[in-house]
Amino acid sequence: MSRSVLIIEDDPRIRRMLQLTLQREGLEVTEAGSGEDALERLAEHTFDVILLDLMLPGKDGFEVCREIRKTSNTPVIMVTARADSHDVVAGLEAGADDYVSKPFVVKELSARIRALARRTRAPEARVRLTVGDLEVSPTEGTVVRDGEQLNLTRTEFRLLCELAAEAGRVLSREELLERVWGYDYFGDSRLVDVHVRRLRKKIEPDPANPTLVTTVRGMGYRVPG
Repeated sequence: MSRSVLIIEDDPRIRRMLQLTLQREGLEVTEAGSGEDALERLAEHTFDVILLDLMLPGKDGFEVCREIRKTSNTPVIMVTARADSHDVVAGLEAGADDYVSKPFVVKELSARIRALARRTRAPEARVRLTVGDLEVSPTEGTVVRDGEQLNLTRTEFRLLCELAAEAGRVLSREELLERVWGYDYFGDSRLVDVHVRRLRKKIEPDPANPTLVTTVRGMGYRVPG
């Protein structure tokens, strides 16, 4: 099945290059030259993945990502020219699921897009999970506390499901990258750390002193069994 991608990039040459190369990879591509244009397109259509450049005129990529997250959990891959700067963490904190740095390898970018687009369902064969006072339903894609549904992105939800399904066991960052992002040969442990931090803000009574998703220093993360 063909996957649809929205490219948000102000440089027409880069947009055109991405469009042609991703189409050759079998992806359906829609372009937007600004954040404002992208938000209009998102109001009218749904996409499997959004490829978002951080350096945009008008609304920058961080602001656009926050706007997207108000109404959508569509996976967002941000594009940055400075992979080692604070931009990566700031972009992930704004709601992005992943990042690629310029110049990028199209085959790798295509693989990342497909990996994120495949995650339409949570882990299989698990009817309901419990994490503290949370009720997690992988089949329905919901997390409920005291009858109120929490608003998690797809990545945050899958991260919680994977940890909850292995309650009591420590999952390493590398294992979580493979399970949640589908990356067995590329990825950045910052993806895991920032998403755990974002998840804690939504589910922990006191995110500064987490009890539902705990850190095992030097090893990874665990949901108490």
